[in-house]
Amino acid sequence: MDISRSASMQAVAVLEEPTRRRLYEYVAGAPEPVSRDDAASALGIPRTTAAFHLDKLTDEGLLDTCYERRTGRTGPGAGRPAKLYHRSDREIEISLPERQYAVAGHLLAAAIQDAESTGITPREAVNRRAREYGEALGRTARDQDALLRVLEAAGFEPRPESDGIALANCPFRRLAKDHPRLVCGMNLQLVAGLLSNLDSPLRAELAPRDGHCCVRISAR
Repeated sequence: MDISRSASMQAVAVLEEPTRRRLYEYVAGAPEPVSRDDAASALGIPRTTAAFHLDKLTDEGLLDTCYERRTGRTGPGAGRPAKLYHRSDREIEISLPERQYAVAGHLLAAAIQDAESTGITPREAVNRRAREYGEALGRTARDQDALLRVLEAAGFEPRPESDGIALANCPFRRLAKDHPRLVCGMNLQLVAGLLSNLDSPLRAELAPRDGHCCVRISAR
């Protein structure tokens, strides 16, 4: 499991604690940053308990903090600014098996812009964008071990076989089910781009198989 996915799962696990989840929902729903006193009063819990859970949520990146003097006074004697909490900009998405719908969305949106500005067909634009994305992913895949790590991080669940590498998961499965030609072509170009930097006799090919990605990596 890649580090970012592990961190996301840890952040979600933090919300399993009931008081912590209530605090997160309170802060997320507040129109302005809230203090420890605000949170403790709203939930009817001790201030120390609120502080502990708010700081844990901050450590996991679910909340951010800022400091502000709420008395409106400035200068000497105005007191220390209060530590306030608000929802962070971090986005967390977890799916099992792993899906990469945000990646598909970015590729398709960029392809539409390309098609409108260059006159190429949308399908050509999607395939070009997918290959470029694969090439970017593949810049660190200089050997098969590195290739497997990149494929795993991208959600493909690679499974080495005697004559190649099976991809046991499609990171765009729901899209592929509704639009197989478009998405399978996108997957093919993405994996081909990933392999383009690898000094190895491997190639991407369409090989639909139940429970797997439509693309398979085989020896030339």
